[in-house]
Amino acid sequence: RGLTDISLLERFIHLRFVDLSKNKLQDLSPLSNLTQLLWLKVDGNLLTSASMQELPYLQVISFDRNHIKDLEGITHPLLATLSLKENKIHTVLGLSHDQLSSLQVLELRGNKIKTTAGLGVSKLKKLYLAQNTIFSLEGLEEFEELETLHLRDNKLEALDGFSGSMKCLQYLNLRSNGIRSFQEVEKLQVLRMLQTLVLMDNPCAEEPDYRLEILSRLPQLQRLDKELIGEDEREEAEQIRRTRLGKGK
Repeated sequence: RGLTDISLLERFIHLRFVDLSKNKLQDLSPLSNLTQLLWLKVDGNLLTSASMQELPYLQVISFDRNHIKDLEGITHPLLATLSLKENKIHTVLGLSHDQLSSLQVLELRGNKIKTTAGLGVSKLKKLYLAQNTIFSLEGLEEFEELETLHLRDNKLEALDGFSGSMKCLQYLNLRSNGIRSFQEVEKLQVLRMLQTLVLMDNPCAEEPDYRLEILSRLPQLQRLDKELIGEDEREEAEQIRRTRLGKGK
């Protein structure tokens, strides 16, 4: 509605759900009085910062499609879901587990992030980093509880950075990166719980027997790209794996 001033909201101290999307807001300070707030959506405004007064019960925030440049000043202790899609964020520095100990879902797709180094919220369950410019994966060994990781449409050519300590990771989306060789895919063998891998639109997906080559290296997969693994396919991949092991010996 083109709103630029929300100071009127200061008096409604018992509000719990607030949607201020599609306005022209640059300042959220009037919300600091809303200490009962549980859910806040401010998509499509003119905000340059996500910094706010700490709100003790806030559990969900969406700052999508603003002009936010960093992650500083987000300190809500019960926050479980934080979305910052399509902003201008260059670095994942600024978030602290001590201040965001309840955070489980972090959505950062469509920003300008180049590396995962310094992401200080290691208790995440779901991390969405699609459509950035990430070329290196660092610091992931701390994410022992992460179940879902989206890295579609980035600049990854190597798959260094994954760790055996990521013992809960089940879904990994690497679509539309620059992965060329099956040797890079072998580095995912440390992810023992990985069940779904999306690798389509990488150079390696154009190779002959692509699915069998991937499955022979990652036999625990249940789904590759959009298709479930069939029993015949699994047996054929196992034969390839045994043949390769025999040649190695």
